[in-house]
Formats: sequence, structure tokens, C-alpha cells
Amino acid sequence: MLALEKKRSLDALRERISGVVELSTLSAQGARQSSVQSPAALLTVPGGLLQEVFADDRRNAGAGVGFVLGCALGLIRPERPVVLFIQLNHHAYDVGLPYGDGLRGFGFDPDRLILARVQTMQDLLWAMEEGICCRAVAAVVADIGGQPKALDFTASRRLSMRSASVGTSTFLLRYGHEREATAAKLRWHVQPEPSLSPQFDQRAPGIPRWCITLEKGRLESGQTKFILDWTDNGFELAKQNHPAKGPWRPDAEATPSRLAPAALGYRLSQTG
Repeated sequence: MLALEKKRSLDALRERISGVVELSTLSAQGARQSSVQSPAALLTVPGGLLQEVFADDRRNAGAGVGFVLGCALGLIRPERPVVLFIQLNHHAYDVGLPYGDGLRGFGFDPDRLILARVQTMQDLLWAMEEGICCRAVAAVVADIGGQPKALDFTASRRLSMRSASVGTSTFLLRYGHEREATAAKLRWHVQPEPSLSPQFDQRAPGIPRWCITLEKGRLESGQTKFILDWTDNGFELAKQNHPAKGPWRPDAEATPSRLAPAALGYRLSQTG
């Protein structure tokens, strides 16, 4: 009788484990199927994946945050209208917080972003799991500085399984060159890239541009490094690389052959 009860318990446990594994596999297959046309399509896959995004140092925090929020924006749906952004208190003072007016300028309604600041890494992991379980949340973003011991493989495995079970995407935004083993399905390396100058003024700043490298995971195209631009429709693959620029000089035909009034700015007459 005791042996029969043990066998039933083991069978029930195997059934539960197989269900979790099958769900994770289906989520990964959905991500692969959505990236048939372009590597950039992978950035807007259906929810349910744990992803890591690494920037080399905190100077590139803006590039990392911009990339992650751009990914999260593509996951917002009427039934999942918000993104949860979590930081440790002291880390928020070091790298700052997302700026509402800046987000609005790139099509991200700041009312869709919930900011949470906690004291300890244990509190952050707890807040992540609770946010993942909320079905109104499209994505949970954790901005993490350093290499906290609490964020080990076991903790990342819990986050990955929780994300797959409820369909909420999870992003770990991190800094540095070190990489430890985690259960993240995808790992991205992000760095800022010089933007392409607009046609109307070669000296004006262009649209935001990122250089993205896929360090873990695989795209169906096989491509692992590409350049992304931000447009009104979200991320797009850059059509051309940034050309080399030398110091600006006025056009040769614009050089006067005689004395002329001083100019205020480029080709702007002092007298109007």
C-alpha cells in the first residue's frame, strides 16, 4: 500500500513537471516563429520569456533602459496595459529614473509605466514575482547594478518559470562584462551607436540608434549582431551604417570673395 501511494505521488509530480517544461517549450517556439522575417521581430514576441540586457557600464544606462522600454512597449495590450519598472533605492540615485516627458516623445505614455523602488535585493525579487503574476502587467523590468548574490541561477529559474506560466515578459537590465549562468532565454548586449544625420541638416542629431548583439539564444536568420533605429513604428533595422564624419567646413562656393557682414550661425545674415 505504501509503495502504491509513493508511485501515485511520483506520477503526479512527473505530470506537473512535464506541464511546466511543455509550457516553456511552447513559449520558446512562439518566439522563434515570430522572428522569421527580421531579427527585429524578436523584440516584440508574445510574452512569457525571461531576458537579460547587458550594458558595458553605467555610462550606457540610457541605451540599456531605452532598449528595454522599447521592447516592453511592443508588448503592451489593452488587457495588459502597464509596465512595471523596479530599482533598488541606492541604484536609482546612481543611474537615475526614466523621464516621463522623454518617454512621451518616443511614443511611450508615461502613465503606462509604474515605478517601484525597494530597499533590498530580496525585496526586489519578491516584487518581480508579484508583478509577473499580475495579469494587467505586460512586462516587468528590473534595473540591477552589480552582481548580487541573491540573483543566482535558482532565482532566475524561478523568474523564468513564473514568466512562462502566466505569459508576462521579464527583463533583467544589468551592467558590466561579467556573465554568470542564468535561466534567461535570451541575453542581449547593448551599446549606443552614432545616429545617422538627418537630410535637412547634416550637423543635427539623428534618431536614436543601438548596436545590439545576441549573446545567448538563437534567431532563425542566424544573425547575432545588428543595428537598430527607433522610428514612429518602433524598432527597425538600420538601412545603412553611420558614415565617417570630419570637422564641418562651409561649402566652397559659399566662401565670399570680398568683405561681408559677419554671420550669425550658418548662412544667417547679421542684418537679415
